[in-house]
Amino acid sequence: MKLGVMQPYFLPYIGYWQLINAVDEYVLVDNLNYIKNGFVNRNFIIMNGEPFRFGISVKKASQNKFINEHIHGMTESEVNKLLETLRTAYAKAPYFEETYNHVRGILEFGLTPEGRNLADFLIYSIRVTADKLGIKTPILRSSTEVKLDGEYRKEKLVVAYCKKRNADEYYNAIGGTKLYFQNYFRENDISLKFVKTNEELRYKQFTDDFVPSLSILDVMMFNSPEQIKDLLGQFTLIDGYESFEDYEKCIENNG
Repeated sequence: MKLGVMQPYFLPYIGYWQLINAVDEYVLVDNLNYIKNGFVNRNFIIMNGEPFRFGISVKKASQNKFINEHIHGMTESEVNKLLETLRTAYAKAPYFEETYNHVRGILEFGLTPEGRNLADFLIYSIRVTADKLGIKTPILRSSTEVKLDGEYRKEKLVVAYCKKRNADEYYNAIGGTKLYFQNYFRENDISLKFVKTNEELRYKQFTDDFVPSLSILDVMMFNSPEQIKDLLGQFTLIDGYESFEDYEKCIENNG
């Protein structure tokens, strides 16, 4: 069984969804520390041909508290402003109306009592967007559905989730090659792979100058469901590094 484990982010880039689509189960870890100035509550869309930051506010954001211990700060006024930003950026995109209405539904959920908690809001947004993209992978919440019997960090945390869910394969986003190494996972009888979005992944935006690594909203604005299905499959599985020492040697040789 293939497992993916990741923090919840706000409408992340396509690689995040490729990972969800590639595994048999996906665990959203909401009981990890919130990271300021990261992608937990923000991402990028395209505006006048350039990346433009798009996100939600968080009340009393602190890296000393878990994601699920935060409340977002969205008001009706902020939601209207975000929607107007989307309209300004994408009104002429071929799938604007459908995507706009999808985002509006997500943001309006954030204004309900059930959607005030940051983790509740993010997990809702990921689940409904996965469904919209045609992804059938079960998405589980760590703090309520995959509780661990101890405290773990880094690779030990991931292995603990794998053992909890009886997974013998673990897939991670490509950035994890600097964190997770083959030797440790092999010692725990787990196969380790990394999902790397193909560099040649392209789709038509407003101009021929493609802007990569934007929020999945950008993908949805410009692509049909059939095209998105194809894009979700445009990745390569790689092994990463054998050990931390192997990683250091590679950095030295390329530095």
